[in-house]
Amino acid sequence: MDNIFIFGMTVEDVDYVKANGYDGTLYYEDNPELKQVIDMIQAGFFSHGNKDTFKDIVDNLLYHDRFLTLADYASYINTQDLVSQTYTNTALWAKMAIHNIASSGKFSSDRTIAEYAREIW
Repeated sequence: MDNIFIFGMTVEDVDYVKANGYDGTLYYEDNPELKQVIDMIQAGFFSHGNKDTFKDIVDNLLYHDRFLTLADYASYINTQDLVSQTYTNTALWAKMAIHNIASSGKFSSDRTIAEYAREIW
């Protein structure tokens, strides 16, 4: 059972996009939903009409994004739709949650404190 939701480009995809020159504006122009979101941010919809509040973020996403964020947007949305669909199946969601809890290891802070107590004190 896959118990994880993964989205985005593969390493090979990233290499290809970088080799061909990433341009965030192409993703912005090509995806009407993404364009609407960016336009709303630019218009100040989320900042009480202040268009400057998120200007640097928008500029970064469109023109200087070294993380290729907009290239992963459609994949993120599709995966989030799958997460939402899975969540409506309460039995499956509970099974996945229990599996995650049962499969988790020690928290790193627990391990670090134990190592510190054993090796330093």
